[in-house]
Amino acid sequence: MTVLVAYNESPQGEAAMRAAVTEAVRRRQGLAVLVLTPQVGVNVPAALAHLLDTVPGTVTVAPITFRSELSDVADAIVDQAEAVAADLVVIGSRKHSTVGKFLVGSTTQRVLLDSPAPVLVVKAGYA
Repeated sequence: MTVLVAYNESPQGEAAMRAAVTEAVRRRQGLAVLVLTPQVGVNVPAALAHLLDTVPGTVTVAPITFRSELSDVADAIVDQAEAVAADLVVIGSRKHSTVGKFLVGSTTQRVLLDSPAPVLVVKAGYA
């Protein structure tokens, strides 16, 4: 039983992490973190390390995983949700213009449609 959070170093990523921790505590589940920004090496980003320090001791945190440069963001999230058998996927979202959504497509929409688990979408203002 796991809550998966898709994290990047942004206000949306921080909000998603905080919401995922809250859900993991509430559900009494473990936490899995997928870092969306490809990393050189396997060093945990400093901002994420700080957030992980605030996770209550009652929540088991799985080893951090990192998205490959070759992997699409939405595919990486869905694949990781399947790999950890996530009960909930938490992602951050930012506002896009209508034209931006049309031209670029929506990672959030793809995750919502393809995720094997329910998805919680969090805006940057989440406390």
